[in-house]
Amino acid sequence: MIELLSPLSGWVAPLSELPDPVFAEGMLGGGVQIDPTEGLLVAPAAGRIESIHSAAHAITLACDAGPALLLHVGLETVALGGRGFEPLVAAGDRVAAGQPLLRFDLDLLAQAARSLATPILVTNGEAFRIAWAGAGLIAAGEPLMRLEAVDAAARTGGAAGPVAARDLVLPLAHGLHARPAARLAREAARFDAALRIGSGDRMAPADSPVAMLALALPHGAAIRLEATGPEAEAALDAVAAMIAGGMGEFRAAGAAPGSADAAAGLPPVLTGVRASPGRAIGPAFHFRRPEIAVRTSFLGADTELAALEYARKATAAALAQAAGGEGAAADIAAAHLSFLDDPALLDAARRGIAGGASAGVAWQRATDGFAALLAGASRRFAERVADLRDVERQLLAALAGESGEQALPPPGVILLADDLAPSDLMALAGVGLAGIAGADGGPTSHVAIIAQGLGLPMVAALGPLGAIPDGRMLLLDADAASLESAPDEARLAAARATAEAAAARRAAALDTAALPTVTRDGVAIELFANLGSVADARMAASQHAEGCGLLRTEFLFLDRDTPPTEEEQRRDVQAIADALGPKPLVVRTLDIGADKPAPWLDQPAEENPALGLRGIRLQLARPALLEAQFRAMLAVDAPLSLMLPMVAHAAELAQARALLLRLAAEAGRAPPPLGIMVETPAAALMAETLAAEADFFSIGSNDLAQYALAADRTNPAVAATLDGLHPAVLRLIAQTVAGAATRGRWVGICGSLAADPQAVPILIGLGLTELSVPPAAVAETKAAVRGLSMAQCRALAARALAAPDAAAVRRPGLLEEAA
Repeated sequence: MIELLSPLSGWVAPLSELPDPVFAEGMLGGGVQIDPTEGLLVAPAAGRIESIHSAAHAITLACDAGPALLLHVGLETVALGGRGFEPLVAAGDRVAAGQPLLRFDLDLLAQAARSLATPILVTNGEAFRIAWAGAGLIAAGEPLMRLEAVDAAARTGGAAGPVAARDLVLPLAHGLHARPAARLAREAARFDAALRIGSGDRMAPADSPVAMLALALPHGAAIRLEATGPEAEAALDAVAAMIAGGMGEFRAAGAAPGSADAAAGLPPVLTGVRASPGRAIGPAFHFRRPEIAVRTSFLGADTELAALEYARKATAAALAQAAGGEGAAADIAAAHLSFLDDPALLDAARRGIAGGASAGVAWQRATDGFAALLAGASRRFAERVADLRDVERQLLAALAGESGEQALPPPGVILLADDLAPSDLMALAGVGLAGIAGADGGPTSHVAIIAQGLGLPMVAALGPLGAIPDGRMLLLDADAASLESAPDEARLAAARATAEAAAARRAAALDTAALPTVTRDGVAIELFANLGSVADARMAASQHAEGCGLLRTEFLFLDRDTPPTEEEQRRDVQAIADALGPKPLVVRTLDIGADKPAPWLDQPAEENPALGLRGIRLQLARPALLEAQFRAMLAVDAPLSLMLPMVAHAAELAQARALLLRLAAEAGRAPPPLGIMVETPAAALMAETLAAEADFFSIGSNDLAQYALAADRTNPAVAATLDGLHPAVLRLIAQTVAGAATRGRWVGICGSLAADPQAVPILIGLGLTELSVPPAAVAETKAAVRGLSMAQCRALAARALAAPDAAAVRRPGLLEEAA
């Protein structure tokens, strides 16, 4: 048994709780994390220093007993470039257990780094197993981990053979540090090849992140990749492409960080994920949030507690004022208020003050801890980290007596933001932004929701944008999830013409929005709207939507500490029904689960939440939720229908209907129509069977496409391959329509495909009689339908079903050929 001592004083926690998947998922090795309380790192065992990164934040140690360790102080500290770190040893030095290795400025890192959490990793886990690890408060030099030696399996991949090679220049802004090394190692492991990376005569196996770290390859280094084995060429192509693309840290060789010259090395088109639809042309303007001065001196527990409470109340008052408005911004401000009242978060801050931290530092550490829990839980929770950080900054600004307001950009710019908070965008709502390009984020973030409400095109998850200089003309196409960083004049002219034509079409559609939605040959198509708030309902009514095809009720249940009461549900849905007017209202029952978690819902994180306990599965597993929602909806005075999400089995629908019939009888009311969302291939394939029980079908094209094509629609790495016009998805839609027809059931669609101009004639040709679109798309979609004939739509649908892929369906001219 080999014992390792703690290299730090601080709090020990599981590695899996780190808000960084490279470390949390063990890509660099197993171990623990320590949140340090002192700024001194010591050797956990006797051994030899293999490497110290040029930024001084990471040290690799080869222990005399055999384990190879990586000591990585903080998260994303490589970006500090060595600021705040003082190495006490050098590569090649021999060290004794407990010998000081590194001093670091704890206060500076607390303000400048993403997190102080320090991974302590055993990187040769194939040779050593962690038999025991400590937890809780620990002092440097106390036992931290015990390791057992295990037999290492012999390597079988990468047979000998001819050597293939690639030469390139390292474009990583911070050199080859821990995070990109781990990603390269994971990619290299996919191939039956032995891959090496290095410079000159110093080479390291690419399946060993620590060996790559020991090379200490800086930005701009000339590097060589070599591979042997059956898949040598494929391995080289994949790894070289990752390196050349910059892995989110691209900086052109020879360019200073953030310089205009660096932009020349950017790909001409950056791709991300669509957060809010539309297109925009305008000059780049980088969002720069002013620094907030956080006092680190301790003035006594009573003074610090009073300061924390004063700042909390001031922040709460500002948020309460914002929450008194309407629309998404008000809803989000109300959700932010819950953070300020969270007892666990406040207790953590108060414990920090009791331990001698100032109010600001204690608040930062408390939010750091909760952010780590949120980021490690699921993608949906991770997107709430931005909300927590937003509230963190607002309270810190109140502590410092600062407004926290940024300089306003000129109108017409495309805002480039590495870290845009909901409050930031709300403050910029009236300046006339053309669009938003986000380095991070996703389509369900609160910033994206606000952008949608403001009608601002937004692309998220584009990666670092610092190389684009202010003032550079950009072309943002949110519908294609792209940002063109250097469009030429011809491209800009074409884009402006397209934008002007789109504006003219929209104006004409609004002028005729009150007309019936009828094809040229007299076939009526119901044009409904997807709703999630009273503001949505008012917009839908203003565009003459004929009803609501999808009311998402999740807004009632998320971002709160307790589930809503029946009366709260009835009241909020009644307000939406009143705003919509006496028109049909289709209410989808609660669609949450591990992929869309609620704070009050005691549900563990799932390995694959999209396939887990969500939608109707969760409702039937927690029948009190479904019963309360059914009771509330039975009390709403409106022409209401109910719809169940994520149905895959007839038994799920039968069980829900039995409950609805019982509750309706108890209330003395006729039960409303009960339909299902067709989001699973199972529901589409079993539509004839389900039609015996369901009153109607509504196709959720987003989920149906991701399940049919096995591509996570929230993952930017594969989102570009996801297209609802793929013939496989269209055939499932056609089968749903055919199955519904056996019982005379109507079929609509409420996914994003319903508002896709290329999809509308195909969907009508497949037999869908109801389209439900975002409120802003109602008028234009109605106008599009009035320009079609059923013969044309059916011919186009037939061609689409026979096409080989989505690209062929979207081929220009296909609609005209079918005319």
